[in-house]
Amino acid sequence: KQNYEALAHIEIDPTACKTLKTRMKHYKFKNAEEAVLEQDITKDDVIERLDKVVNGNEVDLIIGGPPCQAYSTAGRARDEKGMKEDPRNFLFESYVKILNHYNPKFFVFENVTGILSANVDGKQIIKLVVKALGEKYKVDFSPELCVLNSANYGVPQIRKRVIIIGVRKDINIEPEEMYASVIKTHFDPEMSEKERDGLKKYVTVRDAIGELPALRPGQGESKVPFTYSMNNEFLKKIGSKDLKELMDHVARNHNDMDIARYTAMAQNHWTFQEMLEKREDLRHEKARVFGNSYTVQWWDFPSKTIIAHLYKDGNQFIHPDYRQGRTFTVREAARIQSFPDDFVFEGPRTEQFKQIGNAVPPLLAEAIASGMRTKLESLDREDEKK
Repeated sequence: KQNYEALAHIEIDPTACKTLKTRMKHYKFKNAEEAVLEQDITKDDVIERLDKVVNGNEVDLIIGGPPCQAYSTAGRARDEKGMKEDPRNFLFESYVKILNHYNPKFFVFENVTGILSANVDGKQIIKLVVKALGEKYKVDFSPELCVLNSANYGVPQIRKRVIIIGVRKDINIEPEEMYASVIKTHFDPEMSEKERDGLKKYVTVRDAIGELPALRPGQGESKVPFTYSMNNEFLKKIGSKDLKELMDHVARNHNDMDIARYTAMAQNHWTFQEMLEKREDLRHEKARVFGNSYTVQWWDFPSKTIIAHLYKDGNQFIHPDYRQGRTFTVREAARIQSFPDDFVFEGPRTEQFKQIGNAVPPLLAEAIASGMRTKLESLDREDEKK
């Protein structure tokens, strides 16, 4: 959408590769099959394979984020060694190797906020990352600058991610200018009155999914005829006038006990803890259940962070309409992530949820891409003057 030419993608997950190829073909890229490399980024031949696809073109920008399970606080909580021995801790070194080979003008490095507190052998991972990225690039790392919340860019979701933007050292632009070019458009519920000044109100769950057909557990089809209202700014952004069908709006089956929990929580505006206190009959057989393990996403706020765990169960993403008594469908999760309605997710439902949960929300990605483009164009203008 920002008129970049995508030269190459590296992705280890086969289904995600299929989805990337499908989307590239949607945008009429001729080289979709060759440009998406289903490849382990740590393998020795990765640069050789990339070179074949890049084919001598100058690379302006590299964007990437090593898999985040090893940095995520949820992942560390589940792993008895706190993910210290996870080989994914050092995938950033492979990213840096590719970065230093192509020497683009700018780079964007994305990760979960858990990377800020991740340690291996007493060393803070984030310090190792910033040092490695800083060999040939200006990197100004501070959490205030680098942690971006998707809700501030029109995404109906509170999703905080570390975005490190680097500028090649021979270029006369400072990293702070790069961040300033990524324009916030919306305030989020946590902002003070002063911070909200000049920004639009956050996009809510209702704005995003309120128009979708009501479903009970197990209902829905992978494609149904649908008339899109496109009656708010968000829906106009993700919508398409030519689209006449709704994809992937199929509700999971749930057991009777879970349906009763979802219904009670949504109807009474309860947290999981409140439900446990007020409805003994709905207690979970596992005594030790985290306070957020069942969560309703309320109509009039942005959703909580959509996560890849959705492929296992949707208990943290209970639909706010108690009459539906279910968790989010693939299309609802996709909308909460700001994916266009015509976006095709390849693979079975579990894989679709995984892809959605792992993604950078497209509207945040577009805000970053737009900011990078303005800086690239200013460099082009300077070159023309010389």
